[in-house]
Amino acid sequence: MTEQSPSWYDYSSDALQGVAVKEEKMTQIDCRGMACPQPVVTTKQALEGLDREELTIIVDNPSSSENVERFARSQGCSVRVEQEGQDFYVHMQKPEGKGEEKAAAEERKTKKTVVYINSDLLGGGDEALGSFLMKAFLKTLLDLGKVPDRLILINSGVRLASEGSQALDTLRTLSQKGVEIVSCGTCLDFYKLRDKMGVGRISNMFEILQSMTEADCLIRP
Repeated sequence: MTEQSPSWYDYSSDALQGVAVKEEKMTQIDCRGMACPQPVVTTKQALEGLDREELTIIVDNPSSSENVERFARSQGCSVRVEQEGQDFYVHMQKPEGKGEEKAAAEERKTKKTVVYINSDLLGGGDEALGSFLMKAFLKTLLDLGKVPDRLILINSGVRLASEGSQALDTLRTLSQKGVEIVSCGTCLDFYKLRDKMGVGRISNMFEILQSMTEADCLIRP
C-alpha cells in the first residue's frame, strides 16, 4: 500500500522526520495597492483556476486582509494569515472534496432576506422627517416575525451605525437578534467614520453585490 502524505504540512515540525513529504504547488499574487474590492475579485478569479494548489494573496491593509480571508472561508478554503510589517499574506487552500464547498454553499443559501440602506434618511423632502422615518423603519424591523439576515449600509447610510447616531441602539438590538450588519469600507473612509463604528463590521463592494444578487428578498427602503 502506498502511504499518502497529508495535504497540509508544517515543515518546521519535528513530527515530519522520516515522513515522505510531497511538495505542493503554490501560487502567489501581489494585490498591494489595489482598491476595494479588487483583492477579493482577484482572489475569486485565482481560486477558479486552481485545483489543490495553495494560493497566497498579499495585501497591505487590515481591511483587505479581512475581506480576502472572509471570502476564502466562504468558498470552503482553509485559511491562515501572516503579517510581515505592514503587509498581510493570506494563505488559502481548497478542500479536497466537495463536502466543505457544499456546506459553505448551503450556509450562503440560508441568508435570504437582505435590507439595503444607502442613506441615513428615508425618502426625499424634509431632512428632519426623513431622519424620523428611518428610525421608525429600523425599529419596525424588530417587530417583524422574522428579522432580516443581513442589513447593508452604504453611502451616508453608514452614519446610522456610527457613534452618536440616534439609530445606534436599534441597530445593536437587531445585531443581538442575529441580523448581520455590514458597512461599506469605502463609505466609512469617505465620511471619516471607520474608527467610529458602533455596531457591525466592515464590508466591501464585492460582498455587498454578492449578498444582493443571492438574496431571495431584497428590501430597499
